[in-house]
Amino acid sequence: MNIIIFVVILLVLVLVHEFGHFFSAKKFGIRVDEFGFGFPPKLFGIKKGETEYTFNLLPVGGFVKIFGENPDEENTNGPDSERSFVNKPKWQQATVLFAGVLMNFLLAWVLFSIGFMSGLPTSAGSEPTGYKLQNVNLVITSVLAKSPAEQAGLKIGDKIINARIGNNFTTYVSPETIKSLVVGGEGKEIEIGYKRGQESDINIAKVVPVETSGHPAIGISMDMIGTAKLPFFKAIWEGLRLDWFMTKNTAIGLYTLVLQAISGKGSFDTVTGPVGMVGIVGDAYNFGFVYLLSFAALISINLAIINLLPFPALDGGRLFFLLIEKIKGSRINPNIANTANMIGFGILILLMVFITYHDVAKLF
Repeated sequence: MNIIIFVVILLVLVLVHEFGHFFSAKKFGIRVDEFGFGFPPKLFGIKKGETEYTFNLLPVGGFVKIFGENPDEENTNGPDSERSFVNKPKWQQATVLFAGVLMNFLLAWVLFSIGFMSGLPTSAGSEPTGYKLQNVNLVITSVLAKSPAEQAGLKIGDKIINARIGNNFTTYVSPETIKSLVVGGEGKEIEIGYKRGQESDINIAKVVPVETSGHPAIGISMDMIGTAKLPFFKAIWEGLRLDWFMTKNTAIGLYTLVLQAISGKGSFDTVTGPVGMVGIVGDAYNFGFVYLLSFAALISINLAIINLLPFPALDGGRLFFLLIEKIKGSRINPNIANTANMIGFGILILLMVFITYHDVAKLF
């Protein structure tokens, strides 16, 4: 189920991205030869006007074939060259390249806004000004692998209702009260009462804290989380604010990761590929559908920012080539540009294979 959800999310995000390229190219009179749903091999296609809409076997995204995106003799000097991407003004080319990224940012805004209108799970203290969170609970936000908590059956999204250690029983639960029980309960069994999903019954997990990094722990992170449900216009505004906040922090995080990689301090432990993302989808699904919307919005933001990197084969790399052409006043040799994009694409594929291997290795 998690794999299906992840594939659907990825399909929607990539198609929205490609639609940005498609729509802007059409608006500028650039010939679009194909809009592909999924990746080849091709199953069937429907020709409408000059564009063929193809449906392909691998449902993991989509693509757009824009005439002249990869310069050659035909699209540069051929009979239909005036409708070629490469012969359009630089600002139009840049707009087409940036349109996909813009659509991902807009999609994230829409998803966050829908989340706020539906009731977005929000950490206590982070709620919009003037609005009070509803249904605040102590929620488990992460569970360490092979920890006492995981062995006791606790999962991400579980709501802690009460806790007991010996005769000390409390229904006033917060991160502080649970931590105090854990710190004072090394070697002693702690009973944690929790609810999962829509269950009404309270389940009991029995855990014994173990020494971790010099202090007792059971292997969970917790937060007080409630629901922020906003009216339409407020939800739109807060959705935009959250979109900007997450975009800024994602960009800073990626910049830090690149600097660490350059300095030799980076680690693939902080990088998650497709296999790891499937697991995260499962966690988000356990929290609820609105969490899943927020997760899709975060992926959309990440997809946009990564595509803006000035690396060959990415939109950012093509934008960088346009900037060079603008500065030098002439086109980059098409053979050089096409070769650079081909090499860049190959490097990206190898990087993805390596990250996927690392994801799989972490499962064992």
